[in-house]
Amino acid sequence: MASSVLVCNSGVHPLPSLRQRRTLPRSLLSRTRASSSRANPIFPSLRSASAEPLSFGLTSDRVRRSLLAPVCASAAAPAAVPSPAPAPAPWQGAALKPLAASIATGVILWFVPCPAGVSRNAWQLLAIFLATIVGIITQPLPLGAVALMGLGASVLTKTLSFTAAFSAFGDPIPWLIALAFFFARGFIKTGLGNRVAYQFVSLFGSSTLGLGYSLVFSEALLAPAIPSVSARAGGIFLPLVKALCQACGSNVGDGTENRLGSWLMLTCFQTSVISSSMFLTGMAANPLSANLTYNTIKQTIGWTDWAVAAIVPGLISLIVVPLLLYVIYPPTVKSSPDAPKLARQKLEKMGPMTKNEIIMAGTLLLTVGLWIFGGTLSVDAVTAAILGLSILLVTGVVTWKECLAESVAWDTLTWFAALIAMAGYLNKYGLISWFSQTVVKFVGGLGLSWQLSFGILVLLYFYSHYFFASGAAHIGAMFTAFLSVASALGTPPLFGAMVLSFLSNLMGGLTHYGIGSAPVFYGANYVPLAQWWGYGFLVSVVNIIIWLGVGGFWWKTIGLW
Repeated sequence: MASSVLVCNSGVHPLPSLRQRRTLPRSLLSRTRASSSRANPIFPSLRSASAEPLSFGLTSDRVRRSLLAPVCASAAAPAAVPSPAPAPAPWQGAALKPLAASIATGVILWFVPCPAGVSRNAWQLLAIFLATIVGIITQPLPLGAVALMGLGASVLTKTLSFTAAFSAFGDPIPWLIALAFFFARGFIKTGLGNRVAYQFVSLFGSSTLGLGYSLVFSEALLAPAIPSVSARAGGIFLPLVKALCQACGSNVGDGTENRLGSWLMLTCFQTSVISSSMFLTGMAANPLSANLTYNTIKQTIGWTDWAVAAIVPGLISLIVVPLLLYVIYPPTVKSSPDAPKLARQKLEKMGPMTKNEIIMAGTLLLTVGLWIFGGTLSVDAVTAAILGLSILLVTGVVTWKECLAESVAWDTLTWFAALIAMAGYLNKYGLISWFSQTVVKFVGGLGLSWQLSFGILVLLYFYSHYFFASGAAHIGAMFTAFLSVASALGTPPLFGAMVLSFLSNLMGGLTHYGIGSAPVFYGANYVPLAQWWGYGFLVSVVNIIIWLGVGGFWWKTIGLW
């Protein structure tokens, strides 16, 4: 008997023969009959699709199709496609190439033989310090993590003890910088920052350049009264500049940094080192320069002597540097004639000062007053800042949770303290004195005029600041040696002392760690590190030309040489 076939979408399938059909199990047949006669449970008026009884005889085509439907469906179904493997999670660790460059720098220098007169510990610490600097520049990890790894390497290799490596965390300057960020939080949170910013915009905001100059000269006016550049920059001007940037729609992380913030932050930083150099009380380390001058050449530098000598080149630098940065690193918004009007409208909308604004303003005035008169009252800058923050915490203007959330403050505290510690021990291990003596012998043996010899000494003194995280540390390590050699080579002693004193401030603009105001403004994250260093070097060249060029004529006029 010919076999029956069923044709479906998937092809031709043979149907069971009569003999095969007769061998179906009775249990299956009985269940099939029952299911075929049972009413549909959902629609009772309908019966099952295979309503025709299944017998031992020939089965209807409908039943055959019903029995073979699963076969047809499985044959027609496409082959299962395996699901793609999940994408691997992105690498969350360090950037490997910058990390390799940093490690390679340290390893290569580590195995270079020590020069004569340099201890092994000093040379090893120099290798770790330079590796850390390369890591800070290339940033395989955040700055705080790189600096912490540098400290860890110094402890692991027994180059520094744990106490020595972390000694700078007890230094007041890193803490003063961190406290400045907490003040900035309260300044902005209360709305006082916006209020002051709108006042500035209403007066000077029609021009971005005019706004910048108003801040520059305001800071210069405060410089002789507040000897801590960290306090001036962090406690007063960082909150104000951040508020101005936000009020003008220039924020970090959303692509609007160049609208105003990048230029304004860099300008305020670079001019802070100029205003520090203009007054004996403009930077905490300036009296150290005056003291070392007296000890070395037995001549006194008074407050008036310093101010008269610095006023002309200082004012020229304060005018030139903002304009130079405005040209080479311009803000995208340069003119906003409607800004003063909009600022006045914002002020009207804000209404009178709130309770928290009043508390914030009073606390700020108290802190600034202690910074100005702290010497008389025996209250240092960091103590005054802690007192001010305590008032803000007690009154709830700023909460401790908000302080903990200021990650930039804690990151800055970490990397700045680490660099201070390593740079300080480079000096203690004798590397800086060896460097100074080597330079002195080299320049003295050239047989040049005192002007050229002093010029070389100035450049070496200035650009060696890349190895220092503190102006005071640089002055203490190198000022006396360079002044002694300059005087021996024929440089007028007081002239040499004044020039080195001024440059001890100006060189702070080279890096993001060279002076107390540097971590404050860099930590705002408006300017990338490469640009910070690049423009820092360019401005340093301009400042040297102004102070040695124009300043040289001025100093000749007043009889300094």
